[in-house]
Amino acid sequence: MSSNSSGRPLKLALVAHDAKKDLMVEWAQSHADILSQAELFATGTTGGRLRAALPELNVTALHSGPLGGDQQLGAMICEGRLDGLFFFIDPMSPMPHDVDVKALSRLAIVYDLPFASSPSTADFVLKGLTGLN
Repeated sequence: MSSNSSGRPLKLALVAHDAKKDLMVEWAQSHADILSQAELFATGTTGGRLRAALPELNVTALHSGPLGGDQQLGAMICEGRLDGLFFFIDPMSPMPHDVDVKALSRLAIVYDLPFASSPSTADFVLKGLTGLN
């Protein structure tokens, strides 16, 4: 089982901008064996997409990012309730809730939470969190 140093299942946040949701689902499918052993938290639509594509995953869908989901994840970071943040960001699309995105990434940095913003970094972060080679 994928777990942290305390032996409990990993708690991971999965977020993706609209243009990156398909990529997030593809990434999750390629790592479903590991993710199926973790507790996953995702913002609204991303959570729904992950549940539909991978019903075997334990995904808790929060509010949509611009409707408070980013803040819910931010609170979880502050409370030490997450082991990693996987946020596939689309730098080419306008983001009406850009301040929320910046706040979430800032909190990940402040609390030294492993943070991946693309599939290649997500691969490395997941390997680091699980101790896999």
